[in-house]
Amino acid sequence: MIFLFKKKRGNVKDDLLSGITVSLALVPEAVAFSFVAGVDPLIGLYSAFFIGLITSLFGGRPGMISGATGALAVVVVSLVATHGVEYLFATVVLMGILQIIAGLFKLGKFVRLIPFPVMLGFVNGLAIVIFLAQMGQFKKVGVDGTAGSQWLDGTQMAVMLGMVAMTMAIIHFLPKLTRIVPASLAAIVSMTVLSIFLPESFEIRTVFDQIKDMMPGVPLDQITLAGSLPQFHIAAVPFNIETLKIILPYSVILALVGLIESLMTLSLIDELTETRGKGNQECLAQGAGNIITGFFGGMGGCAMIGQSMINVRAGGRGRLSGFTASACLLLIVLVGAPLIEKIPLAALVGVMFMVVAGTFEWTSLKIFGKVPKSDALVMVLVSVVTVFTDLAIAVISGVIFSALVFAWNHAKSISVKVEKQDDESKTYSITGTLFFASVHNFQEYFVPSDEPKNVYLDFRNARVCDHSAVEAIHGLAVRYRQVGKELHLCHLSEDCSLILNKMGDLVEINIQEDPHYRIAVDDLEI
Repeated sequence: MIFLFKKKRGNVKDDLLSGITVSLALVPEAVAFSFVAGVDPLIGLYSAFFIGLITSLFGGRPGMISGATGALAVVVVSLVATHGVEYLFATVVLMGILQIIAGLFKLGKFVRLIPFPVMLGFVNGLAIVIFLAQMGQFKKVGVDGTAGSQWLDGTQMAVMLGMVAMTMAIIHFLPKLTRIVPASLAAIVSMTVLSIFLPESFEIRTVFDQIKDMMPGVPLDQITLAGSLPQFHIAAVPFNIETLKIILPYSVILALVGLIESLMTLSLIDELTETRGKGNQECLAQGAGNIITGFFGGMGGCAMIGQSMINVRAGGRGRLSGFTASACLLLIVLVGAPLIEKIPLAALVGVMFMVVAGTFEWTSLKIFGKVPKSDALVMVLVSVVTVFTDLAIAVISGVIFSALVFAWNHAKSISVKVEKQDDESKTYSITGTLFFASVHNFQEYFVPSDEPKNVYLDFRNARVCDHSAVEAIHGLAVRYRQVGKELHLCHLSEDCSLILNKMGDLVEINIQEDPHYRIAVDDLEI
């Protein structure tokens, strides 16, 4: 993936042109996600405008594109079906409030806990999801009237594949000749012009055809992306505890999914551009964007990995690229819908196929025999879960599995050896981390009945980390006290001493010359 991108500073021209390109790719997805959620297409378009505008201006990752996403759409389907769209608007507002709270408490820093194998599995699974999502464009309305139920016939399929191939060729080869205009934009315009001059017998499918398939039974003269300026709107729901009980579970899930997807995308763009975004600032911007979206009749949104990759590939690095994409999207709704509806789907599919090629971490296929089996399993696990569920569940599953592997491996690293011994005392040197997974091995080293009167545990090279460790030492101290012997702890770090304060006079803690470890947690995060 990374070799397809070069470190490049943004400029006004690149940001403007890449923003225009992204806006064209935002339209069909916003419409598609609206139908997934069971709402009007304009709701998805308004969501993409507002969330994209706010995050482009105030977010923590310039160049990252946000909008209405499938990951959020699938969460609200049951809410809309059961309670109606007004409850959706209230849910989105509460979702934004929760995301702002996450930003204020600086929870964005926890994206650092995501292991690299999880990131690899994330991008690979995402590439597969983007690829599979394009398969629907190779289908048409069946004889039963069901959209996407039959593959295109021979001529249509050949034309579709040919235009997809030409789109990908333009995107691949044009940058070798000139970078005056983004290759993706040039490919979309070229295929649109070509489709106008090709015979009607080719039946080239356009954005309008896709919308028509999604709205069976609606008269053709009523099918359009055109709309008016979004209006301020307070959700028409009862403001009581019953409403809160309905929307809170959905809001929590939406906030979690949105932040995970956004922070993962932020980390990926950081890696590609060799720059560093601000996770907590992104949380605040996402929250503000969703609150405003909810008050203007939107379905909410978060970072969009596919459109962000298009933007980066096209040279978009600054805030102007995201702002341009949002502004152009609104212009499309207001005045440009007739032109956008003529864009052939093959051009957008070709653009997304190139995104797939740039997203998939091809080098990961070569390292399976060179990394620990657990890391390889994590990559596969996250990729598979991403494909069959959603990104948030995949990332959480990968982090949990990695944490369990780490705990298991770390549990085996605890060791105890005798440092010095005489008739009255004995000193043990502890090495490793004492926590829930290692306490069993730790306890097996000691037999109080065979020890001298005073036993010292030297924690110079060890750490006491959790309540399980405290209870293990507490139990050990009790065992020594029962046989008339004393247990002394020395060289504990300051944080370990605080953890052990609850033990009272069961053990003696020597704090002289104990080390103090400083941990970088908040200083690196803004």
